[in-house]
Amino acid sequence: MKSNEEDTLNTETTSTEAIPSEPTPIEQEPRLRVGLLSISDRASQGVYQDQGIPALQDWLQRALTVPLEIETRLIPDERSQIEATLIELVDHAGCHLVLTTGGTGPAPRDVTPEATLAVGDREMPGFGEEMRRISRHFVPTAILSRQTAVIRSGALIINLPGQPKAIRETLEGLRDADGQLSVEGLFSAIPYCLDLIGAPYVETDPSICRAFRPKSAQRAPRGAGAV
Repeated sequence: MKSNEEDTLNTETTSTEAIPSEPTPIEQEPRLRVGLLSISDRASQGVYQDQGIPALQDWLQRALTVPLEIETRLIPDERSQIEATLIELVDHAGCHLVLTTGGTGPAPRDVTPEATLAVGDREMPGFGEEMRRISRHFVPTAILSRQTAVIRSGALIINLPGQPKAIRETLEGLRDADGQLSVEGLFSAIPYCLDLIGAPYVETDPSICRAFRPKSAQRAPRGAGAV
């Protein structure tokens, strides 16, 4: 299923690092590297400002309690370029998790799912199924979304919605009128998936998103028991 396409022309590339507010002990494993890929013809041409990457950065920096490094890319809806950028983020930038936004509808230029499947070793269909289930609580057109997820080498690649509100709802889940979680968000399953493919151990702020793991896979909270 992998593609050898390496055409990354017209790619807007930036790299930022999220530094935790509190000092942390010397890391026992590599930092989590996250790739954020926004796919939009008009945003990549400067017609309007991309909103997907800022929304993802904000949510990750609030929800995750581990040090992380973030790589960002903004490209047009060109399948070959999407494939090449996903390959670059995983194989060369060393990202453990890649989140894409945009290009997952039924329109002719929406080719993100095809590009994602082309570079993957294995499909993870449950992620797309859950995203559509969450979004269906808000709009009936959620069934038109074609988001999917794959594993490539030791990285997880997931297609997300394009709108900031939908991104947050998908990752974080649904809350009732009292603010209590009624439907778990997509991200609750991601840390354990990353464990299983050999990525760094991810911890989250449970007030935003609870990372679910079997008891046998759980570790003491970061810093617990430190001398």
